[in-house]
Amino acid sequence: MTDDATPSAAPSAAAPSGGKPQIDTTRTHSARIWNYWMGGKDNYPIDRAAGDQVAEFFPEIVDLARTSREFLVRVVTHLTGEVGIRQFLDIGTGMPTANNTHEVAQSIAPESRVVYVDNDPLVLTHARALLVGTPEGATDYVDADLRDPDAILEQAARTLDFDQPIALMLMGILGHIPDDELQPIVSRLVAALPSGSYLASYDGTNTSEAYNQAIEVGNKQGDVPYLLRSPEAVAARFEGLELLEPGVVPCPLWRPHIEGARKGLDQYGGVARKP
Repeated sequence: MTDDATPSAAPSAAAPSGGKPQIDTTRTHSARIWNYWMGGKDNYPIDRAAGDQVAEFFPEIVDLARTSREFLVRVVTHLTGEVGIRQFLDIGTGMPTANNTHEVAQSIAPESRVVYVDNDPLVLTHARALLVGTPEGATDYVDADLRDPDAILEQAARTLDFDQPIALMLMGILGHIPDDELQPIVSRLVAALPSGSYLASYDGTNTSEAYNQAIEVGNKQGDVPYLLRSPEAVAARFEGLELLEPGVVPCPLWRPHIEGARKGLDQYGGVARKP
């Protein structure tokens, strides 16, 4: 899920049939840990303890979490303010925190329409409660799995006009998808978008031995493995599209607002236009 390349965590208990999700505060949850690293409040002591343990092992994880959100803000700001995009399909929402996609887009263009997609009942519960958009625009939530792009597209069409450009956001989510499934999923989603749409995406990369070890340990403990790939593999998902400058680079280096020292370089991302 978006902002959720967490090297330790197990999902919380699922909801009973027909009921609300049961939040198990005795088990860590990857989205809540990521929320903690980004300075959010939707987490519990067990999540903060786990987050602190990972940060001791790999301190840069906090920088990765925060620079990934900064990347999202810069991307949405550019697409809304400079390009004129008014529709966003954000797949892998993660836990709501500051500067969510709809907040950034609708602060620039209140009429913007945003559809969030996730299949975690805890995330969706928080999203529906906290991600409230402007009266002029629209904010919707789709309960679907990234591995079922047709279901996502069908439900997103309730809110988005697929005859007009859409920004497809795949932020930190494709690391959960095996190699043989990744490109078919991306291609199916991009194929449904009209000309002038954009793909924005980042993921963790295997550019740091400490990060590699942290993810390896986390994958042994968690239920949903996360795959670190090379920067070249991240770039491959944009094949056939027109990459915006500066291309696929460490997230802090994608059109930074402030020049200077950067941290959290082990995530690569980019933005590309569909011709």
